[in-house]
Amino acid sequence: MLSSSGRGPSLVRSAILLAIAALVATFFTAPAAQAADGQISGLAGKCVDVAGASNANGTPVQLYDCNGSGAQRWSNPGDGTLRALGKCLDVSGNSTADGALVHLWDCTGAANQRWLVSGANDIVNPQANKCLDVQNRSSANGARLQIWTCTGQSNQKWNAPASGGGGNPQPGGFVVSEAQFNQMFPGRNSFYSYSGLTAALSAYPAFANTGSDTVKRQEAAAFLANVSHETGGLVHVVEQNTANYPHYCDTSQSYGCPAGQAAYYGRGPIQLSWNFNYKAAGDALGINLLNNPWLVQNDAAVAWKTGLWYWNTQNGPGTMTPHNAMVNQAGFGQTIRSINGSLECDGRNPAQVQSRINNYQRFTQILGTTPGGNLYC
Repeated sequence: MLSSSGRGPSLVRSAILLAIAALVATFFTAPAAQAADGQISGLAGKCVDVAGASNANGTPVQLYDCNGSGAQRWSNPGDGTLRALGKCLDVSGNSTADGALVHLWDCTGAANQRWLVSGANDIVNPQANKCLDVQNRSSANGARLQIWTCTGQSNQKWNAPASGGGGNPQPGGFVVSEAQFNQMFPGRNSFYSYSGLTAALSAYPAFANTGSDTVKRQEAAAFLANVSHETGGLVHVVEQNTANYPHYCDTSQSYGCPAGQAAYYGRGPIQLSWNFNYKAAGDALGINLLNNPWLVQNDAAVAWKTGLWYWNTQNGPGTMTPHNAMVNQAGFGQTIRSINGSLECDGRNPAQVQSRINNYQRFTQILGTTPGGNLYC
Protein backbone atom coordinates (compact mmCIF):
# COMPACT_ATOMS: atom_id res chain seq x y z
CA MET A 1 0.00 0.00 0.00
CA LEU A 2 1.34 3.42 0.98
CA SER A 3 0.74 5.43 -2.15
CA SER A 4 0.97 9.13 -2.77
CA SER A 5 -2.56 9.17 -4.15
CA GLY A 6 -4.16 6.89 -1.61
CA ARG A 7 -4.07 3.41 -0.19
CA GLY A 8 -6.36 0.50 -0.90
CA PRO A 9 -6.50 -2.75 -2.86
CA SER A 10 -5.24 -1.01 -6.02
CA LEU A 11 -2.08 0.71 -4.80
CA VAL A 12 0.14 3.21 -6.56
CA ARG A 13 3.59 4.50 -5.88
CA SER A 14 4.28 6.98 -3.10
CA ALA A 15 6.96 9.44 -2.26
CA ILE A 16 8.73 8.37 0.90
CA LEU A 17 8.60 11.47 3.02
CA LEU A 18 10.26 11.95 6.36
CA ALA A 19 8.03 13.94 8.69
CA ILE A 20 8.65 15.82 11.88
CA ALA A 21 6.88 14.49 14.97
CA ALA A 22 4.89 16.90 17.04
CA LEU A 23 6.48 19.56 19.23
CA VAL A 24 5.19 18.56 22.60
CA ALA A 25 5.88 19.17 26.26
CA THR A 26 6.72 15.76 27.66
CA PHE A 27 8.60 14.52 30.67
CA PHE A 28 11.56 12.30 31.37
CA THR A 29 11.24 9.02 33.28
CA ALA A 30 13.95 6.67 34.36
CA PRO A 31 14.27 3.07 33.15
CA ALA A 32 14.35 0.17 35.53
CA ALA A 33 18.13 0.09 35.82
CA GLN A 34 19.77 3.24 37.17
CA ALA A 35 23.33 4.44 36.64
CA ALA A 36 25.29 5.47 39.71
CA ASP A 37 26.08 9.05 40.72
CA GLY A 38 23.94 10.66 38.01
CA GLN A 39 25.97 9.11 35.21
CA ILE A 40 24.29 8.01 31.99
CA SER A 41 25.99 4.82 30.85
CA GLY A 42 25.59 3.09 27.54
CA LEU A 43 27.62 1.36 24.84
CA ALA A 44 30.63 -0.61 26.18
CA GLY A 45 29.77 0.63 29.69
CA LYS A 46 30.97 4.14 28.83
CA CYS A 47 29.34 7.38 29.89
CA VAL A 48 27.68 10.41 28.34
CA ASP A 49 30.34 13.08 28.80
CA VAL A 50 30.73 16.82 28.17
CA ALA A 51 33.94 17.33 26.20
CA GLY A 52 36.67 19.02 28.23
CA ALA A 53 34.24 19.53 31.13
CA SER A 54 33.39 22.88 29.50
CA ASN A 55 30.02 24.52 30.06
CA ALA A 56 30.31 26.78 27.01
CA ASN A 57 27.34 26.76 24.66
CA GLY A 58 27.92 24.27 21.85
CA THR A 59 30.32 22.04 23.76
CA PRO A 60 30.15 18.55 22.18
CA VAL A 61 28.55 15.72 24.13
CA GLN A 62 30.34 12.44 23.60
CA LEU A 63 30.95 8.90 24.84
CA TYR A 64 33.87 8.50 27.26
CA ASP A 65 35.21 6.21 29.97
CA CYS A 66 33.15 6.69 33.12
CA ASN A 67 35.19 8.66 35.65
CA GLY A 68 32.68 10.22 38.05
CA SER A 69 33.61 13.79 37.10
CA GLY A 70 31.19 16.68 36.90
CA ALA A 71 31.30 16.39 33.12
CA GLN A 72 29.43 13.08 33.49
CA ARG A 73 26.97 14.01 36.23
CA TRP A 74 23.53 14.49 34.74
CA SER A 75 20.43 15.55 36.62
CA ASN A 76 16.80 15.10 35.65
CA PRO A 77 14.92 17.85 37.50
CA GLY A 78 11.54 16.56 36.33
CA ASP A 79 10.91 19.17 33.62
CA GLY A 80 11.89 16.92 30.73
CA THR A 81 15.50 18.15 30.54
CA LEU A 82 18.83 16.47 31.18
CA ARG A 83 21.39 18.82 32.77
CA ALA A 84 25.14 18.84 33.37
CA LEU A 85 27.44 21.68 34.42
CA GLY A 86 24.40 23.94 34.78
CA LYS A 87 23.27 23.55 31.15
CA CYS A 88 21.01 21.29 29.10
CA LEU A 89 21.45 18.44 26.64
CA ASP A 90 20.36 20.10 23.39
CA VAL A 91 19.85 18.96 19.77
CA SER A 92 21.95 21.24 17.58
CA GLY A 93 20.04 23.69 15.42
CA ASN A 94 16.68 22.47 16.70
CA SER A 95 17.05 19.76 14.05
CA THR A 96 14.89 16.65 13.75
CA ALA A 97 17.08 14.97 11.12
CA ASP A 98 18.97 11.71 11.51
CA GLY A 99 22.53 12.55 12.48
CA ALA A 100 21.78 15.87 14.19
CA LEU A 101 24.47 16.23 16.86
CA VAL A 102 23.75 16.94 20.51
CA HIS A 103 25.68 19.40 22.63
CA LEU A 104 25.45 21.46 25.81
CA TRP A 105 23.46 24.71 25.74
CA ASP A 106 21.71 27.21 27.98
CA CYS A 107 18.43 25.73 29.17
CA THR A 108 15.58 27.34 27.24
CA GLY A 109 12.67 24.95 27.74
CA ALA A 110 12.51 24.37 23.98
CA ALA A 111 11.44 21.04 22.50
CA ASN A 112 14.97 20.22 21.32
CA GLN A 113 15.96 20.02 25.00
CA ARG A 114 13.23 17.64 26.08
CA TRP A 115 13.82 13.92 26.55
CA LEU A 116 11.99 10.83 27.72
CA VAL A 117 13.15 7.28 28.42
CA SER A 118 11.11 4.37 27.13
CA GLY A 119 10.69 1.13 29.03
CA ALA A 120 13.31 -0.29 26.66
CA ASN A 121 15.92 2.26 27.87
CA ASP A 122 15.86 4.47 24.79
CA ILE A 123 16.38 8.19 25.45
CA VAL A 124 14.04 9.91 23.01
CA ASN A 125 13.63 13.48 21.82
CA PRO A 126 9.84 13.55 21.26
CA GLN A 127 9.96 16.52 18.88
CA ALA A 128 11.95 14.41 16.41
CA ASN A 129 10.62 11.06 17.68
CA LYS A 130 14.26 9.88 17.51
CA CYS A 131 16.71 8.28 19.91
CA LEU A 132 19.94 9.43 21.50
CA ASP A 133 22.51 7.48 19.48
CA VAL A 134 26.30 6.96 19.40
CA GLN A 135 27.60 8.03 15.99
CA ASN A 136 28.75 5.13 13.80
CA ARG A 137 28.08 2.72 16.70
CA SER A 138 31.56 3.54 17.96
CA SER A 139 32.65 2.71 21.48
CA ALA A 140 35.80 4.85 21.22
CA ASN A 141 36.40 7.68 23.65
CA GLY A 142 35.19 10.88 22.04
CA ALA A 143 32.55 9.27 19.82
CA ARG A 144 29.92 11.97 19.24
CA LEU A 145 26.31 11.58 20.28
CA GLN A 146 23.45 12.40 17.93
CA ILE A 147 19.77 11.68 17.39
CA TRP A 148 18.75 8.91 15.02
CA THR A 149 15.68 6.91 14.09
CA CYS A 150 15.14 4.41 16.91
CA THR A 151 16.45 0.97 15.95
CA GLY A 152 16.64 -0.84 19.29
CA GLN A 153 20.38 -1.45 18.87
CA SER A 154 22.96 -1.25 21.64
CA ASN A 155 24.27 2.19 20.62
CA GLN A 156 20.86 3.62 21.60
CA LYS A 157 20.47 1.95 25.01
CA TRP A 158 21.14 3.94 28.20
CA ASN A 159 20.88 3.85 31.96
CA ALA A 160 19.94 7.28 33.25
CA PRO A 161 19.53 9.18 36.55
CA ALA A 162 16.19 9.11 38.28
CA SER A 163 13.90 12.12 38.22
CA GLY A 164 14.48 14.78 40.83
CA GLY A 165 10.76 15.41 41.02
CA GLY A 166 8.62 18.37 40.10
CA GLY A 167 7.53 16.90 36.80
CA ASN A 168 4.73 14.75 35.55
CA PRO A 169 6.45 11.51 34.55
CA GLN A 170 4.98 9.24 31.91
CA PRO A 171 3.36 6.14 33.38
CA GLY A 172 4.84 2.87 32.22
CA GLY A 173 3.12 0.59 29.77
CA PHE A 174 0.90 0.95 26.72
CA VAL A 175 -2.36 2.88 27.16
CA VAL A 176 -4.31 -0.03 25.65
CA SER A 177 -4.57 -3.09 27.88
CA GLU A 178 -4.68 -6.59 26.45
CA ALA A 179 -8.30 -6.91 27.53
CA GLN A 180 -9.19 -3.68 25.70
CA PHE A 181 -7.28 -4.85 22.62
CA ASN A 182 -9.24 -8.09 22.59
CA GLN A 183 -12.48 -6.15 23.01
CA MET A 184 -11.59 -4.04 19.98
CA PHE A 185 -10.76 -7.06 17.82
CA PRO A 186 -12.86 -10.03 18.93
CA GLY A 187 -12.43 -11.82 15.59
CA ARG A 188 -8.80 -10.96 14.91
CA ASN A 189 -6.28 -13.25 13.30
CA SER A 190 -4.04 -14.69 16.02
CA PHE A 191 -1.04 -13.37 14.07
CA TYR A 192 -1.92 -9.84 15.20
CA SER A 193 -1.01 -10.49 18.80
CA TYR A 194 -1.04 -7.95 21.59
CA SER A 195 2.46 -9.05 22.57
CA GLY A 196 3.62 -8.39 19.00
CA LEU A 197 2.22 -4.88 19.16
CA THR A 198 3.76 -4.05 22.52
CA ALA A 199 7.11 -5.50 21.40
CA ALA A 200 7.03 -3.14 18.41
CA LEU A 201 6.45 0.01 20.47
CA SER A 202 10.14 0.46 21.28
CA ALA A 203 10.77 1.38 17.62
CA TYR A 204 8.73 4.58 18.04
CA PRO A 205 8.68 5.46 21.76
CA ALA A 206 6.75 8.73 21.27
CA PHE A 207 3.75 6.85 19.81
CA ALA A 208 0.79 6.95 22.23
CA ASN A 209 3.25 8.29 24.81
CA THR A 210 3.18 12.02 24.02
CA GLY A 211 1.05 14.71 25.62
CA SER A 212 -1.82 14.26 28.05
CA ASP A 213 -3.42 10.92 28.90
CA THR A 214 -6.34 11.91 26.67
CA VAL A 215 -4.06 12.56 23.69
CA LYS A 216 -2.20 9.28 24.25
CA ARG A 217 -5.44 7.32 24.25
CA GLN A 218 -6.78 9.20 21.24
CA GLU A 219 -3.63 8.44 19.25
CA ALA A 220 -3.72 4.73 20.14
CA ALA A 221 -7.40 4.58 19.18
CA ALA A 222 -6.78 6.42 15.91
CA PHE A 223 -3.96 4.09 14.87
CA LEU A 224 -5.92 0.96 15.73
CA ALA A 225 -9.06 2.28 14.03
CA ASN A 226 -7.20 2.83 10.77
CA VAL A 227 -5.41 -0.51 10.77
CA SER A 228 -8.69 -2.21 11.63
CA HIS A 229 -10.19 -0.67 8.52
CA GLU A 230 -7.19 -1.72 6.40
CA THR A 231 -7.24 -5.35 7.54
CA GLY A 232 -10.93 -6.09 8.04
CA GLY A 233 -10.65 -5.99 11.82
CA LEU A 234 -7.09 -7.38 11.98
CA VAL A 235 -8.16 -10.44 10.02
CA HIS A 236 -6.09 -10.20 6.82
CA VAL A 237 -2.31 -10.51 7.09
CA VAL A 238 -1.61 -10.38 3.35
CA GLU A 239 -3.32 -8.68 0.42
CA GLN A 240 -6.22 -10.80 -0.75
CA ASN A 241 -6.03 -10.03 -4.49
CA THR A 242 -3.11 -12.19 -5.60
CA ALA A 243 -3.42 -10.88 -9.16
CA ASN A 244 -1.91 -7.62 -7.91
CA TYR A 245 1.24 -9.24 -6.52
CA PRO A 246 3.49 -8.84 -9.60
CA HIS A 247 2.59 -5.14 -9.92
CA TYR A 248 4.52 -3.94 -6.88
CA CYS A 249 8.04 -4.15 -8.31
CA ASP A 250 9.32 -0.76 -9.43
CA THR A 251 12.21 -1.76 -11.70
CA SER A 252 13.40 1.84 -11.99
CA GLN A 253 14.85 1.58 -8.47
CA SER A 254 18.59 0.90 -8.52
CA TYR A 255 18.24 -1.92 -6.00
CA GLY A 256 15.54 -3.66 -8.03
CA CYS A 257 13.44 -6.46 -6.56
CA PRO A 258 15.90 -9.00 -5.14
CA ALA A 259 13.17 -11.06 -3.49
CA GLY A 260 11.33 -11.50 -6.81
CA GLN A 261 8.92 -9.44 -8.87
CA ALA A 262 5.85 -10.73 -7.04
CA ALA A 263 7.30 -10.51 -3.52
CA TYR A 264 6.25 -6.99 -2.50
CA TYR A 265 2.48 -7.34 -2.07
CA GLY A 266 0.56 -5.84 0.83
CA ARG A 267 1.32 -7.26 4.25
CA GLY A 268 0.68 -6.41 7.87
CA PRO A 269 -1.55 -3.89 9.65
CA ILE A 270 -0.77 -1.07 7.21
CA GLN A 271 -0.58 -3.45 4.20
CA LEU A 272 2.97 -2.42 3.29
CA SER A 273 3.65 -2.87 -0.44
CA TRP A 274 6.03 -1.90 -3.26
CA ASN A 275 9.76 -2.63 -3.23
CA PHE A 276 10.66 0.98 -2.42
CA ASN A 277 8.41 1.01 0.64
CA TYR A 278 9.89 -2.26 1.90
CA LYS A 279 13.35 -0.75 1.46
CA ALA A 280 12.45 2.52 3.19
CA ALA A 281 10.71 0.82 6.10
CA GLY A 282 13.50 -1.73 6.46
CA ASP A 283 16.19 0.94 6.40
CA ALA A 284 14.38 2.93 9.09
CA LEU A 285 13.84 -0.12 11.30
CA GLY A 286 17.24 -1.74 10.78
CA ILE A 287 15.64 -4.82 9.19
CA ASN A 288 16.43 -6.10 5.68
CA LEU A 289 12.88 -6.12 4.36
CA LEU A 290 13.94 -5.57 0.75
CA ASN A 291 15.55 -9.02 0.64
CA ASN A 292 13.16 -10.66 3.08
CA PRO A 293 9.71 -9.06 2.79
CA TRP A 294 8.14 -12.24 4.19
CA LEU A 295 9.21 -11.12 7.67
CA VAL A 296 6.21 -8.79 7.62
CA GLN A 297 3.80 -11.72 7.35
CA ASN A 298 5.75 -14.12 9.58
CA ASP A 299 6.88 -11.94 12.51
CA ALA A 300 4.13 -10.08 14.37
CA ALA A 301 6.50 -7.51 15.90
CA VAL A 302 7.98 -6.69 12.48
CA ALA A 303 4.50 -6.38 11.00
CA TRP A 304 3.42 -3.95 13.72
CA LYS A 305 6.66 -1.99 13.32
CA THR A 306 5.90 -1.37 9.63
CA GLY A 307 2.53 0.04 10.61
CA LEU A 308 4.12 2.26 13.24
CA TRP A 309 6.80 3.32 10.73
CA TYR A 310 4.16 4.69 8.40
CA TRP A 311 2.11 6.25 11.19
CA ASN A 312 5.06 8.06 12.76
CA THR A 313 7.14 9.08 9.74
CA GLN A 314 5.08 9.25 6.54
CA ASN A 315 2.76 11.99 5.25
CA GLY A 316 1.35 9.91 2.39
CA PRO A 317 -1.13 12.01 0.44
CA GLY A 318 -1.63 14.32 3.43
CA THR A 319 0.40 17.21 4.83
CA MET A 320 1.44 15.68 8.16
CA THR A 321 2.12 12.32 9.71
CA PRO A 322 -0.80 10.63 11.46
CA HIS A 323 1.21 10.85 14.72
CA ASN A 324 1.60 14.59 14.23
CA ALA A 325 -2.10 14.96 13.43
CA MET A 326 -3.13 13.39 16.72
CA VAL A 327 -0.60 14.94 19.12
CA ASN A 328 -1.12 18.40 17.61
CA GLN A 329 -4.89 17.86 17.79
CA ALA A 330 -5.44 18.43 14.08
CA GLY A 331 -8.02 15.67 14.38
CA PHE A 332 -8.69 12.10 13.31
CA GLY A 333 -9.72 13.26 9.84
CA GLN A 334 -6.13 14.21 9.08
CA THR A 335 -4.98 10.65 9.80
CA ILE A 336 -7.41 9.42 7.15
CA ARG A 337 -6.05 11.97 4.71
CA SER A 338 -2.47 10.84 5.33
CA ILE A 339 -3.35 7.17 4.87
CA ASN A 340 -5.87 7.17 2.02
CA GLY A 341 -6.92 10.76 1.46
CA SER A 342 -6.64 10.75 -2.33
CA LEU A 343 -9.23 7.97 -2.60
CA GLU A 344 -11.52 8.77 0.33
CA CYS A 345 -11.36 12.42 1.44
CA ASP A 346 -13.12 15.48 0.02
CA GLY A 347 -16.21 13.47 -0.83
CA ARG A 348 -14.45 10.79 -2.88
CA ASN A 349 -15.63 7.88 -0.70
CA PRO A 350 -17.61 9.06 2.31
CA ALA A 351 -18.65 5.52 3.26
CA GLN A 352 -15.04 4.50 3.78
CA VAL A 353 -14.35 7.64 5.81
CA GLN A 354 -17.39 6.92 7.97
CA SER A 355 -16.22 3.35 8.53
CA ARG A 356 -12.90 4.59 9.90
CA ILE A 357 -14.65 7.17 12.10
CA ASN A 358 -17.02 4.52 13.47
CA ASN A 359 -14.01 2.41 14.46
CA TYR A 360 -12.34 5.40 16.09
CA GLN A 361 -15.40 6.41 18.08
CA ARG A 362 -15.88 2.86 19.31
CA PHE A 363 -12.22 2.51 20.30
CA THR A 364 -12.08 5.83 22.16
CA GLN A 365 -15.14 4.71 24.10
CA ILE A 366 -13.40 1.44 25.02
CA LEU A 367 -10.37 3.45 26.18
CA GLY A 368 -12.54 5.79 28.25
CA THR A 369 -11.77 8.98 26.40
CA THR A 370 -13.39 11.41 23.97
CA PRO A 371 -12.74 11.40 20.20
CA GLY A 372 -12.08 15.15 19.94
CA GLY A 373 -13.03 17.26 16.92
CA ASN A 374 -12.29 17.32 13.20
CA LEU A 375 -13.19 13.69 12.61
CA TYR A 376 -13.89 14.03 8.88
CA CYS A 377 -11.61 14.79 5.97
